[in-house]
Formats: sequence, structure tokens, C-alpha cells
Amino acid sequence: MAIEERVPATRLAPATAPGWVHGVLLVVESFWRWYRRNWRATAVSSVLQPLLFLLAFGLGFGSLIASRPGAEAATGGVPYLVWLAPALLAMSTVQSAAFEMTYPVLSGFKWQRVYLGMAATPLTGAQIAVGHLVWVAAKMTLTGAVYLVLIAVFGGAASIGVLGSLAAAVLTGAAVAAPVMAFSASREDEGAAFNALFRFVVLPMTLFSGTFFPVAALPAWVQPLAWVSPLWHGTELARAAALGTGTAGAVLGHLAYLAALLAVGTGLSVRAFTRRLAP
Repeated sequence: MAIEERVPATRLAPATAPGWVHGVLLVVESFWRWYRRNWRATAVSSVLQPLLFLLAFGLGFGSLIASRPGAEAATGGVPYLVWLAPALLAMSTVQSAAFEMTYPVLSGFKWQRVYLGMAATPLTGAQIAVGHLVWVAAKMTLTGAVYLVLIAVFGGAASIGVLGSLAAAVLTGAAVAAPVMAFSASREDEGAAFNALFRFVVLPMTLFSGTFFPVAALPAWVQPLAWVSPLWHGTELARAAALGTGTAGAVLGHLAYLAALLAVGTGLSVRAFTRRLAP
């Protein structure tokens, strides 16, 4: 009788879960690898669009404003272009954050299912959520730095303080990105929800947060709506850094508001990702 020769089964060592920070960085690396090959697809919305705003409003519309008496009084005695540039930087990060955290997030669950692939590894839902948020902040920093160079080329940088404007803009974008991510992670399909978000939240926030004209120029009953806008707080911070204006109390108040919004939004996103990616 032939003796069967059995090969002993080998045991695969269980995958070791990475440390919390290491896991977040792995998610960031994944998005970076994609962006490094496909950055041209986002160049228009990230850099070209705010540049067109700068040229149209800062140079075009700004030349009309400069000819009106008392115009510099409304901008704190500085040219309109210099006054507008840090606000446009904050506005561009908010618009970018809103877009990055709507369709791409839903796609990560439903269409491309990138998140599901990540969740099949030892990565947790919390690491995936925070990693994507960190990546968006890093991307906003990169594109914002390019925009700062363009601002300087066209004469919109009054001092080295514009570097502080970049930090304020990225914080503002992250404070918007976090709650929008939580909202998108709770959706099963885009439906009319994303259109409503852009039409009734992002667009009014862009127009009525002191970006193109002082909030004081708005009717008195509209001004409180501007004060709750994260873009208004980010615009005030960016201008305070670029122009050297603003009191310490006001700056701390703006920072606290944006930090609280970021913390709450991140917590909601972590919970939504953890529930949706649970095995």
C-alpha cells in the first residue's frame, strides 16, 4: 500500500495592525500615490479657478472700486487686491474641501469602494476617516502655496504675513471638510443632497462671508448669518495675518470656533466611517 506523503499545512501569521498614527499615514500615502499620477485632473479647480477670481475681482473689479471715493476706508486703507487676496485663499480652500468631501467620499463607499478595500486590511474606520481628512488638508496646503506664489506675482502680498493666511485658510478648509465628510458618509446615494449642499450652503457662504465686501455692508438682519459661517472666521483670520489687523481676542475667538467645528466634524466622521465599515 502506497504511503501518502502529506505536506504539513503552514499557518499564516495574522496581519499585524499598524499603530494608530502609522495607519493614518498609510491612508495619506494611498491618496498621495493617486494624486501624484492624476494631479492634472484637479489643477483647474484647485489653482486656476481661484486665479481667475483674483484676476477678475482683484484686478478687474478692483480697478473700478479704487476709483470710488472712500473705497480704501472700507478695506482698511489698503488696495482692494491686497485686501481680497487672503480672503480668496480661504474661499478656495472651503470650495475645495466641500467638493473633496462629497462625491469622492460617497464614491469611496459605493462606486470605487476604496474605503472597503482599506477596511479589508487591519486599518480601522477611524484611521481611514482621519487619514482622508489629513490628506485633504495636505492637498489644500500644497495648492494654497502655489496660489500664494501667484498672489505675490500679481502684487497681492503686502507682507510675509500671507504665510499665516495660508495656515488660516487650511484650518478653515479642514473645519468645513470634517462635517461635510460626516454628512457624505451617511448618504446612500447623492440624490439632491449634494446639490442642495452646494446651492444653499457653500454658495451663500462664499458670497456673504466678507470675501468680496465687508460684512458691515450687509443688512443688519443678514450679518448674524455671516458670523456663523466658518468662511467668515477664516477670512478674518487670513486678513489679520496678511494685513496685521485684528485683536488678540478676536483672533483667539476665530481659532476657537474653527477648532471646535473641526473637532465635532472629525468625531462625527469617525463614527460614521466606523459604523459603515464595520464587518
